Amino acid sequence: MAIRDFATGFSIDHTYSQDKPDPRMSRSFGVSWDRVHPNARSSADEDAVENHQSVLYVLGPPMTTETAMVVSTGALMLVHQVIKAGAIAVKGESAGVAHGLARWNELILQASAALKSDDDFALRRVCRLAFAKRPLASDDYLESVGFHLTGLPEVFVPKSHGSEREAVATMDAVADEIARQGLEATLKSRRAKLSFESDYAEGDFKFNPYGIVKLAS
Repeated sequence: MAIRDFATGFSIDHTYSQDKPDPRMSRSFGVSWDRVHPNARSSADEDAVENHQSVLYVLGPPMTTETAMVVSTGALMLVHQVIKAGAIAVKGESAGVAHGLARWNELILQASAALKSDDDFALRRVCRLAFAKRPLASDDYLESVGFHLTGLPEVFVPKSHGSEREAVATMDAVADEIARQGLEATLKSRRAKLSFESDYAEGDFKFNPYGIVKLAS
């Protein structure tokens, strides 16, 4: 019912969904909890994952530039419905990010407000915060993954720019600038480059077809 009413094109993955605990879930959520938002999870959320009794996987439809926001918004509304139906923990698999139930509900309320006010910029930002993961560390950069889920390129910030928290603030600011003023203007103002060299193969959940904005050192 929820898929039909709120998330057209989504479907249940019957291959991996199961009516019994999955011992991999604690580790899977453990590496996926959002590390940016204060109090993004609680001990109750961790206990819920540890003591879960079943697992439901939901597959989303393919995304294009034109449909990315529709699909991501549908995914967030579907999260709302499964929580109402009794889900005790939720993780976005595409970028590998999990939030506690209170944080999911906060994001859902923000998305609902953006929809009511027809604020596309705010809705894109909320969906990005809901489904993208940041920061991930490589040798030289602190990186985002999953910005393609809202039709945006990834943003890589050199480690020399400062702390992880400062890098995340820069990632979010650059993503907001791209959403507001466009990619070319942002590349110019930030003296950044667009790269299509990715650690993920095309077709991988984490592959970003819009490329990577790399800020200068």
